[in-house]
Amino acid sequence: MDQYLIGIDVGTGSARAGVFDRAGHLLATVKRPIEMHRERGVIAEQSSEQVWRAVCDSVRECVALAGIDPAGVAGIGFDATCSLVVRGAGQATLPVGDPAHPERDIIVWMDHRAVEQAERINAQGHDVLKYVGTRISPEMETPKLLWLRENRPEVYAAAAHFFDLTDFLTWKATGALERSACTVTCKWTYLAHEGRWDADYFRQIGLGDLADDGFARIGARVVDPGTPLGQGLTEAAAEAMGLRPGIAVAAGLIDAHAGGVGTVAAGGDATACLGYVFGTSSCTMTTTREPAFVPGVWGPYYSAMVPGMWLNEGGQSAAGAAIDQLVQLHPATAEATALAAAAGKPLPQWLADRALELAGSASAALRLADDLHVVPEFLGNRAPFADPHARAVIMGQGMETGPDSLVALYVAGICGLGYGLRQIIETQAQNGAPVETISVSGGAGTHPLTRQVLADATGLPVEVTECPEPVLLGSAMLGAVAAGLFPDLHSAMPAMSRIAARCAPDPASRARQDARHAAFLALQSTARQIRAAMAALPQN
Repeated sequence: MDQYLIGIDVGTGSARAGVFDRAGHLLATVKRPIEMHRERGVIAEQSSEQVWRAVCDSVRECVALAGIDPAGVAGIGFDATCSLVVRGAGQATLPVGDPAHPERDIIVWMDHRAVEQAERINAQGHDVLKYVGTRISPEMETPKLLWLRENRPEVYAAAAHFFDLTDFLTWKATGALERSACTVTCKWTYLAHEGRWDADYFRQIGLGDLADDGFARIGARVVDPGTPLGQGLTEAAAEAMGLRPGIAVAAGLIDAHAGGVGTVAAGGDATACLGYVFGTSSCTMTTTREPAFVPGVWGPYYSAMVPGMWLNEGGQSAAGAAIDQLVQLHPATAEATALAAAAGKPLPQWLADRALELAGSASAALRLADDLHVVPEFLGNRAPFADPHARAVIMGQGMETGPDSLVALYVAGICGLGYGLRQIIETQAQNGAPVETISVSGGAGTHPLTRQVLADATGLPVEVTECPEPVLLGSAMLGAVAAGLFPDLHSAMPAMSRIAARCAPDPASRARQDARHAAFLALQSTARQIRAAMAALPQN
């Protein structure tokens, strides 16, 4: 019988499943939406039960769409956003915000309610912070746990488990309470290179009770990604997914890290390639053989993505979301949206296609934005400044109201993301983590315009893998390892992933790109200076 693998990816707005064969070829994929409660631009909450239903429905339909015998599925891998799931005893859900909504038991990764808690933690300067670029982010889990304890003490006390979303999904699938080294190392301060939690850190920041119970509520047992969990898929989970019980289920990954696993070894050397996962937010994944300490960049994390190697994780808190926000500010958005709908295209695709039509080539599209400069930090700067208070800067916007002026603003926004990426790459190279190529994955990076702009902005070639869904592929690789089809991820990664296309930087655009990059840095620096000056004024 043929052996198939299922990769499951839970992003910010949807759950997706993909069916793969052993060689990494995608046979089918299905997506289900996930609702999110937003409030004041700060709060972001979801329901873990709705997420689980979306996962099961997408798997069931995807297997049917692929036309395979469900009995042939050998392994399942999960990835998800680094969101905090709070569960009570048994299957009880607990409200992380409004008590009237106990179903909303997830604090989403992008939720910034814990900014003040993160600042207090950073001010205490514990040694574990050197493994998160010296500054913890409010997007990570210990600031969120501290917020919960201080603002919802009854919920905090009633919680039997605090899960990263990936670990919640593997628990629902298998009943196993092991946590992935990826999730707890990258977002919870677990020291994977020493195989331990630091109890002193938790006591110092006000979460000593977690240490006192042996870290049972956040993960007493930690295993590498790809490790088979429990007895495989439980009967209840198998029934919900339309699969057979006992299928191997792997310890999972954060979604961006699954994209890294699915891409960075396609060219052979994972240490030479930066994985750039370009979605609602963006993440950069850099693999090194020895630890590299990069100010403002998360890590170094041991065995968090590729077992036995170190990972540095940077990125932008808003990437695709930043472009969406930027576009909505323009008066031609409604007109352009109608034109896109008439062409049967999503608005970002229509804008990118129109840029190519106007300019004649992807590199020449840069000239459309000659008078426009964007620092797209609508949700802060994740790296290299670890500054959640940073905000966007738009320079050069005039009174133009037509769709083509919106196209120019769109191009300027993509350029701004490219210069932010270049800033991260250069900062890492200065601190012992250089790369030679970029492998882009995620829906926002699929268009030829985007890939060329990123190559020109950074000065590095941008690769695209053969698989159109490298995040799902990375999770399927985990399932392959858990099922014993490959001995480890080091073997599975190059065997299941291949490079399909390579986009080289255009030398003719270099001078203009360097000038725009210098403008980006100047605007970014000026914005920080202005913010500091305003903060120093009397608050009366």
